[in-house]
Amino acid sequence: MSEELWRLGAVELAAHIRARHVSAREATASVLSRIAEVNPRVNALPEVMAEEALAAADAADRALAAGLAPGLLHGVPVTVKVNVDTAGHATTDGIVAARNNLATVDSPLVAHLRGAGAVIVGRSNTPAFSLRWFTDNDLHGRTLNPFDPAVTPGGSSGGAAAAVALGMGPIAHGNDYGGSIRHPAWACGVVGLRTTPGRVPSYKASAPNRVITNQLMSVQGPLARSVRDARLALRVMSQGSPLDPQWTPVPLEFPAPERRLRVAVFKRCAAHDADPSVVAAVEQAAKWLADAGCEVEDVEPPHFEEGAHLWRQLVMDDMRRGALPAVEAVGDAGVRSALGGYLSGLAPLDANGLLEAQQRRFSICRDWAVMLEPDAGGHDVLLMPVSWERQFAIDADVGEPARVHRLLAAQSPLLGTAMMGLPGLAVPTGLAGGLPAGVQIVAGRFREDRCLAVGELLEAAAGFSALDVLAPR
Repeated sequence: MSEELWRLGAVELAAHIRARHVSAREATASVLSRIAEVNPRVNALPEVMAEEALAAADAADRALAAGLAPGLLHGVPVTVKVNVDTAGHATTDGIVAARNNLATVDSPLVAHLRGAGAVIVGRSNTPAFSLRWFTDNDLHGRTLNPFDPAVTPGGSSGGAAAAVALGMGPIAHGNDYGGSIRHPAWACGVVGLRTTPGRVPSYKASAPNRVITNQLMSVQGPLARSVRDARLALRVMSQGSPLDPQWTPVPLEFPAPERRLRVAVFKRCAAHDADPSVVAAVEQAAKWLADAGCEVEDVEPPHFEEGAHLWRQLVMDDMRRGALPAVEAVGDAGVRSALGGYLSGLAPLDANGLLEAQQRRFSICRDWAVMLEPDAGGHDVLLMPVSWERQFAIDADVGEPARVHRLLAAQSPLLGTAMMGLPGLAVPTGLAGGLPAGVQIVAGRFREDRCLAVGELLEAAAGFSALDVLAPR
């Protein structure tokens, strides 16, 4: 059994370790062996913490032998991104100039993972400044999509998604400002949960000051190969910390309704020529949910494109004030080009314009809150695409501004929901032309439980596993 431990999900592996069927060291050694086998091919983990991981696994085994109560992830190998603080390791964010930016303390979510007994086996790659839908940088190199190296593995959590898809740990940490969990999860055929701001504490001592849109829109969350593993990771990551004053002690689970789930479906938008595979994935998912007993209804969300544009306006104005000087000074060519494309043709708002934009954001959030509240005549969740296009060809964001604008436009299902601070779950539905296909499930604030419940229905119907495709038994 020990030779195949890297194949197991977090829930199953944690149960085996708690029951002493296998040791944490055996589980960690198995995953490290898998990393040694496949990581050189895709470069998902630029830092492998083998010695430290085995020491942590041995400590986990000693704790069990001493009769101490195991944590929820006791002995389970996980990965974290290079853009959060992990004590004793550089928080590089893919930036050459930050290669010696050693963290002295863990970010709260890293501390929570360790406190639950998780074993950190490596740190996953991200684009420089985590500002691209591709995962490449001059410090750590390029991460490849395990299904096709010619297309993006997603960004910015592309390393996390590729690692999970290939069996380099059943759970990976990611963060999502405009789609950086959901996009890589979709691109690599795994599950990715964007949480509500305030659900998982966001803080790192190496960069404590967050711009306003980052406070409103950027979140931490898990990537996994199954919804139940994402649910388990959320239980651990969502523990509180006073370091994030937005953290809110909201229950993770609410009582299930004594009625059929109401699902709004949005599969086409007049502003976009959606790829046929994207529409097909949403249609198939809607049929599966109807077959599972859900009430399914086609709905056009309010102010959809306006919300996506507002994300770009607000975030890019913050970038001009906060990140642009640093990107121009120490960013690599890829991120400089990409950010230039994001900013091109977008005039900055003046002070009054910015205040009006924030006012408009509140109104859009209200209309979506009504749409996503069944007690107000709305729906439990919204089912829609992750992206209107297939996975982009490598470096599609470093060309002409017109192509970058097309890339941004295709991400409107990600951007508008991030702008409102809503939770969203990317779930794979299968393959289309050899590449993963999938959908996104969006719910009201702090209703990750609704996303996960519907995600489990889709997962059961699809019967898809990236690992079964990439590493058949």
